[in-house]
Amino acid sequence: MMDRAALRLILLGVFLISASSQQPVKKKQNVDIYSFYINSTVTSRYATTVITSRVANTVNESQEIQFEVKIPKNAFISKFRMSIEGKIYDGVVKEKQEAQQQYSRAVSRGESAGLIKSVGRTLEDFKTSVTVAAFSKVTFELTYEELLKRRLGKYELLINTQPMQPVADFKIDVHIQEKPGISFLEVKGDLSTGDLANAIKTTRADKDAWVTFYPTRDQQTKCKSCGENGLNGDLLITYDVDRSNHTGEVMVSNGYFVHFFAPSDVPRIPKNVVFIIDRSGSMYGRKIQQTRLALLKILGDLDEDDHFGLITFDSEIKTWKNELLKATEENLEIAKSFVKKISDRGATDINAAVLAGVDMINRHPREGTASILILLTDGDPTSGEINKERIMANVKEAIGLKFPLYCLGFGYDVNFDFLTQMSLENAGVSRRIYEDSDADLQLQGFYDEVAVPLLSDIQLKYTGGTNLTKTSFSLYFNGSEIVVSGQITDNSVESFTSEVIAVSKGNNVTYQETVMPKDPSDALHENDDFMPRLWAYLTVKQILERQVLLKGQEKEDEKEEALRLSLKYQFVTSLTSMVVTKPQEDEVEVADKPKEGGEEPRPPVMSLPPSSWNPVAVPGFSQYVHSPGQPGPGVLSQPSPGFFSEPGPGFISQSSPGFISRSLPGQSDEFLKLHPPPPIPGIYDSFHDYSGLLVPDQVLTLQESAAEEIVLPTMSAPMPTFLEEDAEEESLLPTMLVPRVGISRFLLQAAGQSKPLCFDIPAPQKLRLLQDSASEFSVNGQFMTGRQGFEQIAFHYKTNHHLTINTRSIRYEDGQNHLEFLWDQEPTQHHTEGLSLILRRNEMDVTMGSIRVVILLHKEKGEVFLWPAVRQQPKDFSLRGILGKAEASYEEVQGSQTPTLKIMDQEVKASLEDVTDYRLPSTPVIRCWLVPFQAVMQGDISDFTVTQL
Repeated sequence: MMDRAALRLILLGVFLISASSQQPVKKKQNVDIYSFYINSTVTSRYATTVITSRVANTVNESQEIQFEVKIPKNAFISKFRMSIEGKIYDGVVKEKQEAQQQYSRAVSRGESAGLIKSVGRTLEDFKTSVTVAAFSKVTFELTYEELLKRRLGKYELLINTQPMQPVADFKIDVHIQEKPGISFLEVKGDLSTGDLANAIKTTRADKDAWVTFYPTRDQQTKCKSCGENGLNGDLLITYDVDRSNHTGEVMVSNGYFVHFFAPSDVPRIPKNVVFIIDRSGSMYGRKIQQTRLALLKILGDLDEDDHFGLITFDSEIKTWKNELLKATEENLEIAKSFVKKISDRGATDINAAVLAGVDMINRHPREGTASILILLTDGDPTSGEINKERIMANVKEAIGLKFPLYCLGFGYDVNFDFLTQMSLENAGVSRRIYEDSDADLQLQGFYDEVAVPLLSDIQLKYTGGTNLTKTSFSLYFNGSEIVVSGQITDNSVESFTSEVIAVSKGNNVTYQETVMPKDPSDALHENDDFMPRLWAYLTVKQILERQVLLKGQEKEDEKEEALRLSLKYQFVTSLTSMVVTKPQEDEVEVADKPKEGGEEPRPPVMSLPPSSWNPVAVPGFSQYVHSPGQPGPGVLSQPSPGFFSEPGPGFISQSSPGFISRSLPGQSDEFLKLHPPPPIPGIYDSFHDYSGLLVPDQVLTLQESAAEEIVLPTMSAPMPTFLEEDAEEESLLPTMLVPRVGISRFLLQAAGQSKPLCFDIPAPQKLRLLQDSASEFSVNGQFMTGRQGFEQIAFHYKTNHHLTINTRSIRYEDGQNHLEFLWDQEPTQHHTEGLSLILRRNEMDVTMGSIRVVILLHKEKGEVFLWPAVRQQPKDFSLRGILGKAEASYEEVQGSQTPTLKIMDQEVKASLEDVTDYRLPSTPVIRCWLVPFQAVMQGDISDFTVTQL
């Protein structure tokens, strides 16, 4: 019955801009947002962000529940879903005309205000609502995609959040994957200040970086921009990639390619720049003051081999000098005096002003330089030639594509469409300057982006490539990036070649790169289908941008192609609408795309989603197995299923079913001298100590047909070998009992380094993981016997809070209450003063005081084990325990025959190892420097063991 009574929610991408209310959102009453997740994955600059909000109606009557989030203006929405009472309502992107009937009905009822509206400079507001029955729940999920653009040497991922109330289960998870490696990473924004900084964790590997933001409910009300309504602000993640390959980064996957080109090994090109400044009456007051401030700063940044000119205009044109002058100290001082006297007056003759600027450059050509025109205006042409079509034709003919024209529109009264078209016709871009206290900084920021030209007349060619995005660029500036994507005509080709031809200071230069499409190193970890989506995103963006330049059949053909791709990839653009079925009748909502300017819940407890990866920057673990051997050669049995073996001297690999075992190629006697297995009291002493560790699956029977000969490493203490005396005669090889000792590998993030440190601890052990005596907090863990991970972890807080977690259940006691949860039950939460327990799928999120730890339940090849990850800890003091050290620091010692690190003024031998990071649900494999335990922890293992949990 509910389906019959459905309405249509239409997300229409029409070009309307709605005013945004800046009033704070009032806290919702009788509505509990019990879970709010933002999960963003960036693969080769292409970001896919999913916002999931779970809300409960807590009263005994139906009420309307609202979902409102802010997304970047540059992004395309690609999915919207609501889940209500077990029913899923998915959005479907359709051609706009298909939704026109519903749209017209909504307009006739006055309901066309829209679900998407512009808010500020960089964001759009998405808002919808739905009526939810008494004591029922709704899950909202919104996905958007964007290609991050490089500006001033960095990419920026902007995440805004304003859930409208403090949320007990709040998470932001970001995973960045970049094939060349990540050169730097920084987290900024409103949500990174004050006490909230403690809720941010960053983890870096060579090609990956993780950022998590897990603020407690209490922290969400205490930040600078927060209050009783909870979080309200941005998290800004900036980063860049390694650029050792000056030909750029070419990636090929699934019949598509993308080329990121950003060389920095070329000299800057001296520039000829003319600033054309509107001084008409509408620039009165703060606009003209800020323009003067910006120009004074820009003049100070000119290089001495640059030439520049200044033109101001209203109904008359005034030039500072009739020709371009060199940016000498004397000329700059005279120019600054001219700038200080610029005042507002008169009308606006854009046509004559721009043509004067073109003439100034044309009359003073200089070989080996780059010319740039920058126009700043705040209004329409009102003097001289005022027909916009003729103005654009005049400017285009005068420039003749010899240099770019950049148009800056000041405020909202300017005709931005006109400026955009004029700049695009002349190989430039347009930028809106917002009327605000920092307008001068906006002007200066734009100039900084074009201040250092490195190449001109850039052409990119791809043998075997088709359906290419833009391949011709007038200038390439330092700190920016040229991106080209396309399809490959023949997927069977063994190589793919890119060629870049450009001009550097008057000389032709060529960059060429050949890649192997089937190169295994091109494989990406998580988002292998990003390449066609990146190509489609960039293609649609560029088609829509150049629509203003096209006419006739060419314009219609390109528009049709953009529509086809928008529908195929479900992008909400200016050509498409998203239709969502909702469980109410006779209601239509309309979403306007502004122009520039889960699973069914399991009752009765709250339904939370499957966990996403959760990175942290504190010690973690990985696992391999070491089996001490008897001196001299030995023979091992056939491995169990899941066994990974690489025979050779100096190592040994063995595993029970599903057990992860790592053989270490090249780590022979020399490696064992550097990294001997830490002694475990009683383990190597006698047969009796070994026998206590033996379990049935540790009895390995060697079969003749599958036997492999492996040389066992020499150890400091012999391992006894037990031969089965009554072995059957036909068996040429006897049964051998081999006790296994697990080695857990801990990871420790290193400050300013892409490779973390790692160190080994043998099992079985009971370890002190964390301890803070001041707050009476401690966490202890017990390893699995002969297997990887932890079998039990215990928390203690103050005198009465005790939490015990094993692979089957979670038990909590506080002296009065006793709670027990099962891992396979529905997600739930428990909160009391100073303590929060959140059970998600395969995660137990524990907050005690100011410390937050997540225990992950891993299920891998038949093995089930626990793994701890610290999500938040005070930054003003260190905790004791294996996980207490947040990060370390080291330097690589140059000139050493074997890899050597300097840690705390001590040189230690190290080796590079690949290790699985079980702190993250996605269990990525990262590379670390393996060093002795004592070098990192400044103590013996015995200093970190406990007798009881």
